[in-house]
Amino acid sequence: MIKAKAATIIDTRRIKQDNTYPVKLRITFERKQRYYATPYNLKEQEFERIMFSKRLTEAEKALKKKISAFEDKARAVIENLLLFTWQAFEKQYLANRAARDTINLAFADYANELRKAGRIGTAVSYECAQSSLNKFAPGAKFSDVTPDLLRKYEKWMLGEAGNSVTTIGIYLRSLRTLFNNAIAEGLLTKDYYPFGKRRYEIPTGKNIKKALTLKSIALIYYHQPEPGSTADMAKDYWFFMYLCNGINVKDLCLLKYDNIKGDILEYQRAKTARTKREVEPIRVSLSEDAKAIIDKWGGSRKDGNTYIFPVLSKGLTPERERQLIQQLTQVINCHMKAIAEKLEIGHEVTTYAARHSFATILQRSGASVSFISEALGHGNVNTTQSYLGGFEDESKRETVKALTAFKKIGV
Repeated sequence: MIKAKAATIIDTRRIKQDNTYPVKLRITFERKQRYYATPYNLKEQEFERIMFSKRLTEAEKALKKKISAFEDKARAVIENLLLFTWQAFEKQYLANRAARDTINLAFADYANELRKAGRIGTAVSYECAQSSLNKFAPGAKFSDVTPDLLRKYEKWMLGEAGNSVTTIGIYLRSLRTLFNNAIAEGLLTKDYYPFGKRRYEIPTGKNIKKALTLKSIALIYYHQPEPGSTADMAKDYWFFMYLCNGINVKDLCLLKYDNIKGDILEYQRAKTARTKREVEPIRVSLSEDAKAIIDKWGGSRKDGNTYIFPVLSKGLTPERERQLIQQLTQVINCHMKAIAEKLEIGHEVTTYAARHSFATILQRSGASVSFISEALGHGNVNTTQSYLGGFEDESKRETVKALTAFKKIGV
């Protein structure tokens, strides 16, 4: 009788961002093969050394033991089956290996992966979620996370912890990602998945419109801070963001002279460049105002790889890069707040407002949502919808007038 065979392999078909490959379990039966994920990723040379070399460090021995455990379990399942079928094998092999793992450990491991990949901001977000959940349910395991526990956590967050619905959504989407990862890796079955319409739905906060009116934007544009001052720089950076498709601070800091192609600024969002194989670049038609800001605040061009704005420099660690971007964001927001107060705008004028204003002003001018979505670099039109503010009061008044235009006709 033909028996199924188990082997541990490195899947070189899919390279990860850190130049490693997934380590997988391969089952072969009657010339058919199926692959099962493990939580490990290695470079080819590392895999060969750890799995086949006789001289290993203690850390490498421990890692080999963990990797081999997947193959050992598969062999044991195959031996115990009277008749091999893929369904029978998977039912026993995929027996919720992660169900007893603590959520705290899963958060720590994933945040560590994010840091290694240079995604410091996302890692910090996961660490905040980890801290919050650990305070509410110390030592909770995947199997402990039920819809009822999540409802209690939401109530605790809104009450005792004093957090907003938005924060709850951010933290629980992080937790949901861990569940999805465990299921995708074959460590957990969908029976343990606590999210969904018939289980627990993650709350979403009501979107607060952040877009400015054209009148407010005009007041800021014609405002003249002291030439060369930090306030002057903050205002110009804010307007550059507004004029250039609502570019965010990180992407602004990462712009290089190679991104300028004649009158077009072409760049990829850092956020999407790391998550998609093929990313459509964002193309911005540079206005005279945008060009003037580059001429005024741009650093000297040494080559095409030189950053346009002198905020970052080559060779920075991801942590230091994030720190400088955060500092610039704070500087812009601080000075724009002062300008808004001076001009009596009565609205938060933040870097985020620049992005929302770009989208909403385009909408009010008649641009389609799909066009705005492409300009913002969104992969989903629904995301764009959340950016679009309500129409200005004047527009609403004109609409109401149109409803009573019949009065001019007479009888």
